[in-house]
Amino acid sequence: MFIETHCHLDYLKAEPLEEILLKVASANIQKVITIGVSPDNLDGVMKLSSDHEKIYFTQGIHPHDAKEATELEFNKISERAKLSKMVAVGEIGLDYHYNNSPADIQKKVFEKQLQLACDNDLPVVIHTRDADDDTRDILKNFSPYLKRRGVVHSFTSSKELAEFVLGEGFYLGFNGIITFKKAENVQEIVKIAPIEQILFETDSPFLTPVPHRGKENAPYYLPFVAQKVADLKNDELERIIPIVYQNSLNCFFKLTNA
Repeated sequence: MFIETHCHLDYLKAEPLEEILLKVASANIQKVITIGVSPDNLDGVMKLSSDHEKIYFTQGIHPHDAKEATELEFNKISERAKLSKMVAVGEIGLDYHYNNSPADIQKKVFEKQLQLACDNDLPVVIHTRDADDDTRDILKNFSPYLKRRGVVHSFTSSKELAEFVLGEGFYLGFNGIITFKKAENVQEIVKIAPIEQILFETDSPFLTPVPHRGKENAPYYLPFVAQKVADLKNDELERIIPIVYQNSLNCFFKLTNA
């Protein structure tokens, strides 16, 4: 069994959602988490979840859209945190690669949302790109109060940041990037990360795994990510699937002692 821990169902265009969900069921994916990223999609991902039993949602403002965040969005996140199908605050973090929002605003919005997660006892879904130092420094301040920690999704950062967040009790999320030929750096992180701290994700419709490059990504491609993790760790797929499934439950669907 699988849990798709990070996708953007509202962005998928190649197939009707009902067809996607049928293929998801055929791939033995039990739950799908669709991610909130911007002021204009928070309501949409919540509605997808309310309309479909197996879909869960998060609420958060991505660093790209940090400059658009207002108290209205922060209030939505806090109010919806009480809903049983909202499973995390995210996608939040820092992105200095594109700098679509000024760095100082990104940091303030990241900290604000980390505090909301602390206040509402929820895990976080973190995006970080070319911002290792600031990500680490900010998380140092909040990690002790994030009882449920969370995941650094689509991990592509340094070994040093990986070791820090793993040491703090966070999970690392891996997707189709690990199947790319030029992703040796990420593949090395997979090898050193304990299987007990790994989550599978697709980040669909982005980052389609080999052998489906060129097509729109979808949650039902998740098994290709799982197989690549098993290959990189020289482990049996049948052994790691239940471990990562339990990781996903521990991160998003029940309290842990972390």
